[in-house]
Amino acid sequence: MAERYDAIIIGGGHNGLTCGAYLARAGLKTLVLERRHVVGGAAVTEEVVPGFKFSVFSYLMSLLHPKVIADLELAKYGYEVLPATDMFGPLPGKDYIIFADDIAKTQASFARFSAKDAAIYPEFDRYLMDSVKIMRKILLDTPPDPSCRDWRSFKETAKFLWKYRRVGGKLFRLIDLMTMSADDYLSEWFESSEVKAVLAYYCGIGTFVGPKSPGSAYVVMHHVMGEHAGAGGWGFVRGGMGSITQAIARSGQEKGLTIKTNCDVASIETANGRATGVTLADGTRYEASIIASNVSAKLTFLKFLDKSKLPADFVRDIEAYRTFSSAFKINIACEALPQYTAFDAQACGFAYPTYTHLGPTIDYLEKAYDDAKYGDMSREPFVTPVTPSFVDNTISPPGKHVVHLFGGHAPHTLKEGDWTTRKDELVRNVLRVVDEYAPGFSSGIIDMQVLTPPDIEAKIGSPHGHIFHGELQIDQLFWARPAPHWADYRTPIKGLYQCGSSAHPGGGVGAVVGHNAAREILRDRRL
Repeated sequence: MAERYDAIIIGGGHNGLTCGAYLARAGLKTLVLERRHVVGGAAVTEEVVPGFKFSVFSYLMSLLHPKVIADLELAKYGYEVLPATDMFGPLPGKDYIIFADDIAKTQASFARFSAKDAAIYPEFDRYLMDSVKIMRKILLDTPPDPSCRDWRSFKETAKFLWKYRRVGGKLFRLIDLMTMSADDYLSEWFESSEVKAVLAYYCGIGTFVGPKSPGSAYVVMHHVMGEHAGAGGWGFVRGGMGSITQAIARSGQEKGLTIKTNCDVASIETANGRATGVTLADGTRYEASIIASNVSAKLTFLKFLDKSKLPADFVRDIEAYRTFSSAFKINIACEALPQYTAFDAQACGFAYPTYTHLGPTIDYLEKAYDDAKYGDMSREPFVTPVTPSFVDNTISPPGKHVVHLFGGHAPHTLKEGDWTTRKDELVRNVLRVVDEYAPGFSSGIIDMQVLTPPDIEAKIGSPHGHIFHGELQIDQLFWARPAPHWADYRTPIKGLYQCGSSAHPGGGVGAVVGHNAAREILRDRRL
């Protein structure tokens, strides 16, 4: 006989665990089912190389919401943030640029390239932060259905519009961010390509766009919405990113949450248009009147359910939901950290750059995208080296280090050949770029793990290996994520909810989707 629960969560990523923890705290008998041997999804710490603990997928902490941290008492369960330094950007000719939380420090760095850009930067920061403050509030909102197809959606839309009535003229600032390219948006303020590249760099992180692509300005803002110390709000987590999900799991377990690993869900069961449970690949069944899926929308609706049970328009929207990825990750165990020829500790004001961007100009970033746009890997990729072992002595042996290289672009599907034969070429391209700014780094590599989009897809199930479960573009955001009329975490199947990054507000280790979905589940239970 099938075990019965009040709620079942499919997928033990950070959002699934968060949703489960909130439901357990509300008294629901809740089960989380995770396909892998370890919970965490994209926020895991694994000892891939003996003695070295890698944050295998996500690698920096920024977006984890303060409300979730407080509600789930994560510090009590081992969550500890370690500081990342100001963003350090080496440039050709042994030059560099710095982007810091300290406005004066950033101004001083920008002034080396343009006095005009340095002078206007504080005004730009205030202007952008006005939009960021609005978006931070919207993060915790459940998107209404603006088509107002019924009385409930009309009330929710009216309530939302009234809540943000004071946004007024700032609405057009948000429209600019949603529709303009990063280059056009930043060019309204700055003249130096090096200065513009500091912010435009973010637009390509995890997304298949370049700085000249329409809509890429929003992705810049998405990456700087963090509310924690460090350049752009970035920091490291002691023990790696898996410490976040382990803390969430322990918080939930203390309230009765049950977590089972090595449980590969094969299907979501329904009867008379309502979710009734799940069946695993080995035939095991679990029953519940509430099912929340932390996996991607494409898997939830196109694999776990028979399409005939869903509205045709909804199926079409999910099929059209863009997930094509070009992000890669190389996790390295090494003898020594990169030694950048442009770095001077006294001039920069910190001992070592733990957070670095290798992508010196707008044209450089756009050319990296151009290669991928036509189906090839970037010959000169942009690369983000981060070095958590400089501040965290728990993840590598004494005197050795962990270095994560994240960047783009490496298209999920190549026009010529495939990743089984061309992965070494990607590694050569990436290490050549790193060695250009930190000569000799690659000679100290002990071992590495190379993750292309197909590798990421195979390990954590995100279609095409997309780190956000789908592009962050205006047609796939807020009340259109992942499909029009179904952005409120509910689905056409009663009792089935979305709690993963395919829903608002999207990807990043923020736990907001899990928080919001749990709120809506509990709201429906009270009705």
